[in-house]
Amino acid sequence: MEVKAGTRLRSTACSTEVIVVRAADGDVDLRCGGRPMVAIDQPGGGGPLDPVHSDGTQLGKRYVSADQSLEVLCTKAGEGSLSIGSEPLVRKDAKPLPSSD
Repeated sequence: MEVKAGTRLRSTACSTEVIVVRAADGDVDLRCGGRPMVAIDQPGGGGPLDPVHSDGTQLGKRYVSADQSLEVLCTKAGEGSLSIGSEPLVRKDAKPLPSSD
């Protein structure tokens, strides 16, 4: 599926919902809980949550691909973890502030 910044997606395996902050070029196989994600307004359920992809997502956290080409913001938490194909997305941590000595 081709995604662009601002696209809202939901998981078909759990309650996770995300919004794309930075989009990768071309088609992206974005998954949650091992199942493909779909547009927020698209009907249909998925299947069971894959135990390998069940680390969960946290509300308000950003997740990025290994090459930093895709970044999503979690707008609704769930039990499934995000991945591109089988490659997991990692939670993006806040940058440390410089010391004020």
